[in-house]
Amino acid sequence: MTETLLDPLGVEVTGVQVGAVDDDTVARWRGLLAEHGVLVLRDQLVDDAGFLAFLRRFGEPVFTVGETAVPGFPDLNVVSNVGRASAPRSSFHVDTSYVSRPPSLTALRAVTVPAEGGETLFSDQYRAYETLSPALRDHLSGRTVRHAVTGVDPGDEQEHEAHHPLFRHHDVSGRTSLYLSTPERCTTISGLPDDAARALVHHLYEHSTIAANVLRHRWRPGDVVVWDNGCVLHKADHSGVVGDRVLHRGMVR
Repeated sequence: MTETLLDPLGVEVTGVQVGAVDDDTVARWRGLLAEHGVLVLRDQLVDDAGFLAFLRRFGEPVFTVGETAVPGFPDLNVVSNVGRASAPRSSFHVDTSYVSRPPSLTALRAVTVPAEGGETLFSDQYRAYETLSPALRDHLSGRTVRHAVTGVDPGDEQEHEAHHPLFRHHDVSGRTSLYLSTPERCTTISGLPDDAARALVHHLYEHSTIAANVLRHRWRPGDVVVWDNGCVLHKADHSGVVGDRVLHRGMVR
């Protein structure tokens, strides 16, 4: 097994199959995710059953109500551009942050990789926090952000909003990240007028997603990619996609 640090975040792993890892490797990968945010596992020969079994090694699967489930696997959902008249839209975000216990990890399995385009981008939210000015960190210390649902209808089965610390302490790494999502979902900041909060969320979001903070992952057949929602934002780049792009997604608490 070979582990290679990526720039500016993430670790690429080759030479091991997810169905064959032992408990020590799972524990090590949990630590790598907490510290480096993203784990890129190449050349995986795994189906949905094996993918879900791998995810269960990290925790209890959780499903976002309103998403399209993978047939036969209600804990997984489909991410696809197939049959769409226009390209999907995506902006940097945290998965399902509008619930009080958001998913800790998200993973994608490559099912069909397009001939061109369709990369997934990840931003380093540790670095986003660490590069804020000391004055702004002091101003925002201890404040919370209201996260509200957009894009899916959770009905009555799932929460519609939740409040989370803007500066999030990671229990595993011990580091602090800037925890926010797309501005449409982050509606208020505690102790600030609404107009000031909206302007500040946009400023923090732009600061978080500058090019120096972002890893661009180009998908290859056999890829499984896992990331830590506590220290990473992500988005799909749907511009210039040629061919079908189908991924299966799973999340754990």
